[in-house]
Amino acid sequence: MGPAVAPSDSVTPEKQVSNNAEEIDEEERERQELALLGYRTPNWRGATLVDRSRWCNPKFGKTLELRFNPIVAPCAFLLVATFVTWCILDKDAKNKFSTAKTVITEAFTWLYIASLDIWAIVIVLIYASKYGKLKLGNDDEKPEYPEGSWFAMLFACGVGVGLFFYGVSEPVSHFSQPNRYTADRTMPDNEVAQNALNLTFYHWGFHAWVVYSLVGLILGFMTFRKGLPMTMKSCFYPLIGDRIYGWMGDLIDILSIITTLFGVCTSLGLGTMQVNAGLNFIFPSIEKSITTQVIIIWIITAIATISVVTGVGAGVRRLSEICFGVGMFLMMSTFFLEDSWYLLNLYVQTIGYYFQTIVKLGFRTDAFELLNITSTLGDDRGRAYSDGDYDAPENWMNSWTIFYWGWWISWSPFVGMFIAKISRGRTIRQFINGTLTAPMIYSFLWLTIFGGSAMYHEKAAAAANPNNPYCCVYSYSSINWDKVDNLADFDTMLKGVDYQYHNRTECTTKFKNRWAEGMYGEKNTDSGKEAVKAFKEFYKIPSNQYKMAVSEDRGTARLSCLQNDDQWFALMYTKGKLGVFLSIVSLFGIVLYFVTSADSGSLVIDIMAANGDQNPPRAQRIFWAFSEGAAATALLWAGGNDALIALQTASVMTGLPYAMLMSFICMALWRGLAMEFGDLNPYGCDFKIGIIDPLTTIDVDLWVDFGKQIFIAPYTMARTVSMLGASKASSIAIGVTGTSLLVAWITLLLVELEVQGAFAISWCCYLSFSFLLAAIRCSVRGQWEINGNFVEDFFASMLMYPSSCIQIYTAMEGKDGRSTLMKDPKPAIANGSEMKNVVKNVLAV
Repeated sequence: MGPAVAPSDSVTPEKQVSNNAEEIDEEERERQELALLGYRTPNWRGATLVDRSRWCNPKFGKTLELRFNPIVAPCAFLLVATFVTWCILDKDAKNKFSTAKTVITEAFTWLYIASLDIWAIVIVLIYASKYGKLKLGNDDEKPEYPEGSWFAMLFACGVGVGLFFYGVSEPVSHFSQPNRYTADRTMPDNEVAQNALNLTFYHWGFHAWVVYSLVGLILGFMTFRKGLPMTMKSCFYPLIGDRIYGWMGDLIDILSIITTLFGVCTSLGLGTMQVNAGLNFIFPSIEKSITTQVIIIWIITAIATISVVTGVGAGVRRLSEICFGVGMFLMMSTFFLEDSWYLLNLYVQTIGYYFQTIVKLGFRTDAFELLNITSTLGDDRGRAYSDGDYDAPENWMNSWTIFYWGWWISWSPFVGMFIAKISRGRTIRQFINGTLTAPMIYSFLWLTIFGGSAMYHEKAAAAANPNNPYCCVYSYSSINWDKVDNLADFDTMLKGVDYQYHNRTECTTKFKNRWAEGMYGEKNTDSGKEAVKAFKEFYKIPSNQYKMAVSEDRGTARLSCLQNDDQWFALMYTKGKLGVFLSIVSLFGIVLYFVTSADSGSLVIDIMAANGDQNPPRAQRIFWAFSEGAAATALLWAGGNDALIALQTASVMTGLPYAMLMSFICMALWRGLAMEFGDLNPYGCDFKIGIIDPLTTIDVDLWVDFGKQIFIAPYTMARTVSMLGASKASSIAIGVTGTSLLVAWITLLLVELEVQGAFAISWCCYLSFSFLLAAIRCSVRGQWEINGNFVEDFFASMLMYPSSCIQIYTAMEGKDGRSTLMKDPKPAIANGSEMKNVVKNVLAV
């Protein structure tokens, strides 16, 4: 394993950052690899660390030059290409997307919900702590961008297209579609409306921006304060040191690129669907179809590519400022055209409601709903439900909260890196204010104005003349129009159509009034053939649903009768003669936000593929911009008419592994800040091997030891306890207990083949074994004053128990002559009370 090297022999603060690993002296490299064990980083405080990333720098003539990581970029591209090919060739891809999304929701809802809550607590603690005064950069640096431009850019890349798509449709959906609130038939309509807007606030509020803020904060700290490259592997430097330049760092960056690409593709897909809907509204001859949407994607991709090539200063900044201005114009116009006093009341009321319910919502997992067990016990309790609907639908969490959390997490590398890039020179407290408080207040205002206006029209339509009801027909596309020739056939057809809000008789009457009695210029005949012909021609056009869901003057609209991507424009059309103008402005704004997201996403992906190079070659930027377009096209193509499911699934699937990485990012951020302020000693002693060294180090002796410990871990635990000062009887007890638990774990896993449920007892045995090993590891840390906590000890023991055994044994034995890295231990535990003290140590931690 090589000779020991003291921390003082490592990198000096004067060592400059290098973009070429070959320039670093090989002897210096070996000293760094030995010294940088775990998070014990030499010369951490005030030092500029060394970039030792892999590079590939081919040149083709005098004009074309490439600079990228030879592992990360090719692997990421191959994975994207494989996915695109699969989407195109597999005709059953849509169903597989739907199944994957359901499985993830059933198994990992707890992980998504709990993770975001924990991250929110971490951000609040950092904001309130002394760490908040630290600058992302040198202490004398000033912010690069003024406040207005900075906010416009982080907002445009963070939520832009999504707020157009869901700003109207989400509150309306929560108000009108089945969920945990509408399931309660006794709940007043106004309270359902309030809960609908509050749920929307929850999905777009504090929890959403915490994800971006966390990633942006650690990237800004590690890049501008410590001199590491702006790429996601740098976030893990406080945990694994220079191992970020090996396969682990490459894996992190590959996963980050894939996650970012599909997160951005979700937004691009939503934006494409809404642009298509807007064009169809304004120009009915442009049909809503996958073909049209694919054309839109590639037009937008071409425009975004031009912006990417110009760089952030000239491209993204100006686009973001224009986008923000267009959004403000639409928001203020709607505010003054609607009932302004109602919207102000709703804004204040919903903010208060949000903060009252944030904890309740933040920990809600729909545990009972996901069981999907429908009962009629409510009848026995005299509850006022009807139609057998007693509970919220089991798929609500799947369609909303889990999708959003997956979407935000999958966007976090992209948005986090982008806002870190534009936030140099700001303090941590200023950064958190800008990325949490301001965007949340603005998003809430947007959702109140557009979502509140939508629910105003929804309620007004519900109170309309019952003789002329607003009808919602969702299954029109499944009607066999060739079999409808007269009014009798027309009545038969209506019985198979899915209506909402009003019964079939009222909707049938409305249909006959509007078509059979000549509302659209056709007169009724005895057979009704002419009327039915007119109806068929009219209603076969999807956008004509709109005409059945609005009043004659278009001033009132039942928006829930329309598809999600149509609802925004239907709301604009309620503004009378200004409707077309506002729809055109909306379309312009959506396209600009669309371009900004594609632009920013392409640039960030290219930076990650180029080891954090802030100015990668233009050819690479163009390549990744077109890769984004191809992936978005594949998702839309695979989803077909249910493209939204494919887009949502892409975010949820890629967000899941990244949620686990984000938890380690929290640890890395806190540890890095603590070392920067001297609260943790970066030069203190550490275990002689890292917990993951057997996976990252080419060392045959270490591999042999790791293999042995798989089988003799209980013996090692007993020997270690003995060296801690325990009596012989206690050591034997530890060995016997560890052996029994380990053998029971393996045996019961095999018994599961014959006895169903044995696996549960098996894993209880393994967790008990891990807890016992963690207690011993905790005591060893106490002997050597090694930084850490019992939670880390437990997870290290559970995930890599052979490594933990090697750590504790070599720490106490001084194996391989590497004890020079260790300080002299404290006195051993007194005989007779050794296990009692071990337990006390665990409880104290």
